[in-house]
Amino acid sequence: MQIFVIMMFIAVAFIVQTGLGYLQIKHFSKAYTELRKIGKVAIGKRPGKIRAGTIVLFAVSQSGKILQAKKIQGVTVMAKVRDLQGFTGKNIKTLNENDLEACNKLLKQAILEAVSNYKIIMSGGQIPEKNSLFKRVMNQADRLVSIKKHN
Repeated sequence: MQIFVIMMFIAVAFIVQTGLGYLQIKHFSKAYTELRKIGKVAIGKRPGKIRAGTIVLFAVSQSGKILQAKKIQGVTVMAKVRDLQGFTGKNIKTLNENDLEACNKLLKQAILEAVSNYKIIMSGGQIPEKNSLFKRVMNQADRLVSIKKHN
């Protein structure tokens, strides 16, 4: 009987997590759509392993002027899209570390990634895809096997 209760608890927790994740994606999509209506959108993200994950969105004009900025930052799926103050009117091409003094470390990294992504796309490049955790583990295992074969 106890195992059944534990299994039910896990199932309910999974369903709640899925529902809240869906709502967060819905809010992100709504914010992205709103920003997309006023300009190009530069996105930067820094997933938090233990700390709060961060996503930034900048609506940018043709000249690179930031028209509006938003962020999602939090540990859980309860994190909401909020306005990101202090960036409207600045040019995304010239943002640097000095402009980010009031930001925490993950927010800085996400903003710098958005700037980098913007520059890559505007120069005609393509943003490299990052490997998933599973892919990184598999690559590390392959390296270890190949090192042992060569020894």
